[in-house]
Amino acid sequence: MWDALIIDPMTNALLLFYHFLGNNFVLAIAVFTVVVRLITLPLNLRQQQTSLRMQELQPQIQAIQKKYKDNPAKMQEEFRRIGYNPAESLSGCLPLIPTMVVLLGLYRAIIILLGSTPKSLFELTDRVYGWVDQLVNLSSTLPIPNKFLWMNLAQPDPFYALPILVFVTMYISQKFLTPTPKPQQNGKKPQDENPMASMTQSMQYTMPIMFGFFSLSFPAGLSVYFILSNIISIGQGYITKANMNKLQSARGSNNLPATTGIPETEEVKGTAVPESRANGQPGSKKPAKRSTRQRRRRSAKRR
Repeated sequence: MWDALIIDPMTNALLLFYHFLGNNFVLAIAVFTVVVRLITLPLNLRQQQTSLRMQELQPQIQAIQKKYKDNPAKMQEEFRRIGYNPAESLSGCLPLIPTMVVLLGLYRAIIILLGSTPKSLFELTDRVYGWVDQLVNLSSTLPIPNKFLWMNLAQPDPFYALPILVFVTMYISQKFLTPTPKPQQNGKKPQDENPMASMTQSMQYTMPIMFGFFSLSFPAGLSVYFILSNIISIGQGYITKANMNKLQSARGSNNLPATTGIPETEEVKGTAVPESRANGQPGSKKPAKRSTRQRRRRSAKRR
């Protein structure tokens, strides 16, 4: 089932792109990357928007957690009131599922397509659909050249240039998903009080390191796919973040500043009376006391 649903469709798609793009396998990978990103666009957009919205709600979330730390029911009620669902924080892991599926399927597809041994060519012809064979004419197309610049696309990059690019582009892409949190008034970092923020920040570094390390053993063609996919993700994240900032600015200019929704602590009684009240100006509860000289003048006039 894995071969029929994942590897065979990817192999045939790459073969078609290769045929219609002038027998250029790198261009075929580029177009394949764009198609995959379009298919997963709704999921990726939802992830980016959720991440940015969670960042915007962090001050309110932390205030509620601090105020109702001993009352979980009330805390959940306040979370629902501001539109925060803790389960949404786990949605950031959902794009990893199609990413790993494409990773494993494309790895096998590249190995099959760029193989030059009789065994690999026989396996390829066995996987190609009949209508694709008529369009492409395998007898004149195979074997597919695997050289691009200094690299063999079916082998890891010997100079480690592609793994470095995978790390750099994925790190920049993760920066758009995990914006820098605002410092707290008490001087503590948000990660110290919010475990979810700590996990999000750690993902910013662990994901690029992990895929950069994997790229050391990836075929160069698969590393090209990840680099192009990360570049698209960077552009998509930039546009999404710009739109979110515009919406936030529009809300800030049309409405009053957002509050946490938690009642402020009542001021302690016995605080100093405002100067306007002390002088007996309108709005004060008690008139100012008359001076001794004014009282003497009034008593003299009455006499």
